Amino acid sequence: MTDVADVADVFIKICGLKTGADVDAAVAAGAGAVGFVFAPGSPRTVEAAVARELAARVPDSVLTVGVFRGQSVDEVRRLTEAGGVRGVQLHGDEGPEYYEALRAEGRTLLRATARHVERCGEYGEDLLLIDAPDPGSGKPWNWAAAGFTAPSGRWLLAGGLTPDNVRRAVETTGAWGVDVSSGVERERGVKSPDLIRAFIEAARG
Repeated sequence: MTDVADVADVFIKICGLKTGADVDAAVAAGAGAVGFVFAPGSPRTVEAAVARELAARVPDSVLTVGVFRGQSVDEVRRLTEAGGVRGVQLHGDEGPEYYEALRAEGRTLLRATARHVERCGEYGEDLLLIDAPDPGSGKPWNWAAAGFTAPSGRWLLAGGLTPDNVRRAVETTGAWGVDVSSGVERERGVKSPDLIRAFIEAARG
């Protein structure tokens, strides 16, 4: 795996960033990764050229991630290169062959799913992201349910997280990291630097 350092506290990814101010706020507050959405149809989708400009603001110590859903391997490769990101997050029904095809390019690979998964790495991913059934909606899933079983390995909790509940979510699930997008927005698709800072502070207790 590349670009993801071992950290003593919770790993935090701020996703769906679209402006320099938002990127700067996430980096300054201590995010371990920032995400740019290349999947079509989202209010957070950015052009590859914009993502490249934003990624150039990010130090090497912070992972830059392109988020894809239901796109071909060729399109993922093209946008990843054009966007200047070092990580790839697949957020659809992509099978192990996607990860095998992208592995040779030295990218950090993230697998996002709403299904129960026993361990990180089953598809060849470096990081596993457990999301709500409706990703990006801000609707939480019941991670506090008695039947919830955390995957083994490096996995990130996502779905309905906010500055108000993220610490409890981490303590309840034992997640290695967390991922947030709508939970740090002042309106749909528009981030709040203040909420980004508050989320990171809360996540780390």
